[in-house]
Parts: sequence; C-alpha cells; structure tokens
Amino acid sequence: MLKQLELFTSSHGAILLVAFCSGEIAKQFGLSVAKEMTQVSGRVLARPDLKLRDASGQISKFSIQNNDCQWNLLKNKLLEGQNLQNWGILDFSAQPSHYKQQRLNTGDFIHYIVKRCRNLGMQMNDQPLFVLDSRMAVLWDYDKLLGELNKAIHAAGAQQLQLLFCPMSDRHQGYKLLKLISETQLGLMTQCLLSHNANKMQDQYFANLALKMNGKLGGTNVELSDTLPLVKDSPFMFIGADVNHPSSGNTTSPSIAAVVANLDCPGISRYATRIRAQPHRTERIMELMELGEMCRELVEDYARVNGVKPQKIVYFRDGVSDGQFDMVLNEELRDLVAAIKSDGYSPTITVVVAKKRHRTRLFPKSEREPCTRNGNVPPGTVVDTAIIDPMAFDFYLISHNGILGTSKPTHYYGLQDDHGFMSDELQKLIYNLCFTFARCTKPVSLAPPVYYADLAAYRGRLYYESMLEASSSASSFPAPTSSGQGGFPKLHKKVEKRMFYL
Repeated sequence: MLKQLELFTSSHGAILLVAFCSGEIAKQFGLSVAKEMTQVSGRVLARPDLKLRDASGQISKFSIQNNDCQWNLLKNKLLEGQNLQNWGILDFSAQPSHYKQQRLNTGDFIHYIVKRCRNLGMQMNDQPLFVLDSRMAVLWDYDKLLGELNKAIHAAGAQQLQLLFCPMSDRHQGYKLLKLISETQLGLMTQCLLSHNANKMQDQYFANLALKMNGKLGGTNVELSDTLPLVKDSPFMFIGADVNHPSSGNTTSPSIAAVVANLDCPGISRYATRIRAQPHRTERIMELMELGEMCRELVEDYARVNGVKPQKIVYFRDGVSDGQFDMVLNEELRDLVAAIKSDGYSPTITVVVAKKRHRTRLFPKSEREPCTRNGNVPPGTVVDTAIIDPMAFDFYLISHNGILGTSKPTHYYGLQDDHGFMSDELQKLIYNLCFTFARCTKPVSLAPPVYYADLAAYRGRLYYESMLEASSSASSFPAPTSSGQGGFPKLHKKVEKRMFYL
C-alpha cells in the first residue's frame, strides 16, 4: 500500500540564485526569487518481500519490518550458497609495508571465515589447498606478482582454484595490478582483504565478506519473492551501461565503457560483463556502434544459460546529461537493435536513464511525515509531480536509507517504452530491483544494472592505470595506447560471466 507524504524540495542552484538576485539590479529587471522551498507531494512505495532460506535451510518469504529497510542474516541463510572446495591464501601481509602494520592471523581467519560461510549456507572446505607467504613489495612489480600468482595456481595442483584470498597490510596501489593480472590474464577469482580488519574477527565483517564471495562464485544471496511488473510472463534481460571518464586534468587517457546484463531469469542475481576502452572523453559507447559486440555477446550468453533469448529488454543507461538523450536513442539504441535483431528475433526494449548529478533534495514537511532516524525521507519515496519535466516520463526516487547527510534521489527518465509501463509499474520495478544488490543487506541508491556497470567501468579504469604503471617500470608489460581499444585487455573467459567487481 502506498503512503502519501508532503515534502519540501530544494536545489543548491536555487539557493545561489536567491543570493544573487536579491539586490537593486535584480529589482530593476523585475526579478524576484522566493526564499521558501517548493512544496511537493510524494509517495512511499511498499517494500518488497524477499526470498531467503530460514535457519533450517528451507526457502521462505522474508518481510522487512525495519523502517530503514535493512535486514540481517543472523537467523537466515543465503538463497543459493555456492560450494567452495578449492581455495587458497596468498598472504601479502606476511611481510608488511611498515613494521607497525599487522600480518593476517591465518589460523583464526580460516576458522572464522569457514564458520561464517557455513552458517550462511555456503559449503566451504574447512582447510585451504595451500597457504603461501608473500610480501607487500611484490605488488609493485608486474613480473614478480605474475610469478607469485602462477605459484599459487601451481600450488593447487590438479584442482581448479575457485577463489584466492589475498590479504594485504594496507590499501596498496598494487591492488590494481593484482586485479589486472588475475582477471584478464589468468582467469583467477580473487578476494582481497585488509589484515587489520580481518584480525578483529568481527561477525559482521565476515558476513559481508561471504556476500561478496558468494556473488563472485555465481551464487544467489537474495531474490525478490514477487514477480516484477510487465516482465514476468516472458524471458527478460536487464542491461546496464556506463562510461568512466578520466579526471579533468587528464587529456590523453581513454574513457572506459562497461556493459552488464543478467544471465539468470527470473532470479536477476547473476550478471555477465564486458569492458572496452574508447577514445578520450567519448560518452557514446562506441562498441555498440561496431556491430553491438558487447550486447550481442551478452544476449548470446543469456541464451546459452536459459536456452532462449530474452523477449523483453530493459536498457539502463547511466552518466548522460539531458542534452545526450537523443544520442542514447538515435545512436546507441539504434546500434544495439541492429546488432541483436536477427532471423526473426526482435525483442521489445525499454530505455531508462538514471541521473545522480543534480542538486535536488527532498525533506519531510513536518515531524508528522514519515522519516528515518536522522530525519531523511524514508526509502521508497518517489516524486513524479511538480518538479519533473511535464513533457517527459521521469521521476525522482530515493530507494536507500541515507545514513549521513541528506539523501540524494536518483532522477530516472524513461526515454523509450516498448513494454507500456505505467508510472507506478516502472517505479516499482526499479525500487524492487534496488533490494537485489549482491554485496549488502539493504536497498541501494541506484538500480543494480547501472550500479554494477559503474563498478565494472571503474575496474576497467584500474586496469588502464596499472597498465601504464607496469609499462613505465622495468617489466615485460606492453604499454597501452591512449586512443581507445588498442592494447586494452579483454576479460578472461573464466571471469567475464562472473561478478568479479563485487
């Protein structure tokens, strides 16, 4: 049931306008700006029921009772815990960067991580295949790090290494190089952790670690109990796309495009990924133009898993401004459709843009209105009147619980809708999706398809930075180019269907 609430909305830009338009010059031009915030009406969407396993291991419906929409796993288990039998530890913290830093307490770590994973429903071997000591200094050197990772693979023997724990004594820059080698050259799934955090042996820390591990291994942490509106009757796919640009002072590095798509239906918990480099600060995803390589590959991956291609596609796009909407519709969407339509296959497509770069904020009008403990509007608050574009299909949605400061809504635009979504249906679909994010037990602020695409694009940025650093040092790593895909590595086949960026 929807709850109605009265809100105030403000924009930092409007506040500045009040400051600059309050003098004599403004009066001469007949300008005046109200100092009061705009009052709008909003609604609080009903939170969805979730699907988890109870303490006995049976699948059950879980209703969230907390107003902040968070849930815990103290009396519940993961919906589909993976079997982790072949794992190892490559301990870089064994020789820390500084004498005051801690090395991992390996024995206690093994005991607690195995215990927590088993309590959550993951079947984990109680002993690793190996524990190898290394040193933090290795992370600076491409050739030495590659040798250490190969040593770990050989230590597993005939067993296929499923996951490699990589404890570190600090947040080392070599993390980027480790991920580059593991995910593009060796096809090795790694789980990095800080030794001083792990040594505290806190239950919540190991629970969060288990969520990431299970997601990387292809498991399902949680699913929605109810079906999603309008996509429930046929195979569907959610595609998320984002482009990561270099910093403002960088004039040569390429932009990194990432596209993700769910492989499981109707579970929507496992996503495959493609990452490409493209010319400097190019927002349009160029690979979509080049025969739609990434999206076509993702549709084919989906078909191999489900035995059928998706009949309905919802394409989420992040990071574009209002002036680039035509580019998304007339160029990206056109190229995507041209690439995936073939031999009578023609899925319906809905295009949704998610925007976080705006200055709109929402506040409860009075203490009588629903709010969180720190005074923010509650998760599920949606505004689709007064402050929206009257000529567009858009709305503001706060899907998360803001812990610090004022919650920032996400502004969603429906640019094309082949599925015929009503406003309530699209809002419910996006809000419910926000509960399925793999690495936490609460709804997130952005629809997971674009959230994952953002994480994947950032991981691609780390690849490029580590390639530059490795090629500039005395190593055998080739230098990347700055003009796009040349020299930029593709994900290893063993990794591209996994959520390695969690």
